[in-house]
Amino acid sequence: MRKRTNSERGVSLVETLVVMAVAAVILAIATPSFLQAYRGYQVDNAASQVAAVLKATRFQAIRLNTQVNFDVRAAGGQTRIWGDSNVPVNDGNEQTSEPQTLLGGNVNLVAAGVVPNTAGLAAAIGVPVLTATSPVNGQDVFDGRGAANPAAPPGVFVLYVGNTTIPAVGYRAVVLMPSGSVQVWTVDSTGAWRQPS
Repeated sequence: MRKRTNSERGVSLVETLVVMAVAAVILAIATPSFLQAYRGYQVDNAASQVAAVLKATRFQAIRLNTQVNFDVRAAGGQTRIWGDSNVPVNDGNEQTSEPQTLLGGNVNLVAAGVVPNTAGLAAAIGVPVLTATSPVNGQDVFDGRGAANPAAPPGVFVLYVGNTTIPAVGYRAVVLMPSGSVQVWTVDSTGAWRQPS
């Protein structure tokens, strides 16, 4: 029998253990960053869903040329948000064909008192008054022209979205202007508000 040369032999146990140790160190370093990014994505996604329901509800009000309610109902740790646009319009019942989203688990609507520097949000938007309703049950109204809340005094309707178990992920504000336009704002750890690009 001939002897094997170094080029023909396999990987030794020591080499395998070294590669596994390096992989474990890289995984231990990368996991917290990945989890933080994933949780931030969840909050961004929830805010985008709320904004999409608002926009679709406004579109329905303009299309039908009538008042359409935007409803928020919190129960059992979940929040249902929908545009009450199907016939009969504004019946207070959520239907599957209406624009809607369901928030729950760790990412949900949060109270304005939990969110840092809400006065800074008002200043960033350039309005004196914020009408924050989250997470209580309520509704806002789009008229047939798509303007928001025509029956109430002019104000800005805000829904705050956040991770209820890990506040360090940050918060998002879904802002409904009196004109009916919808904006999404985010706050950093210093309390500075900005609109994501």
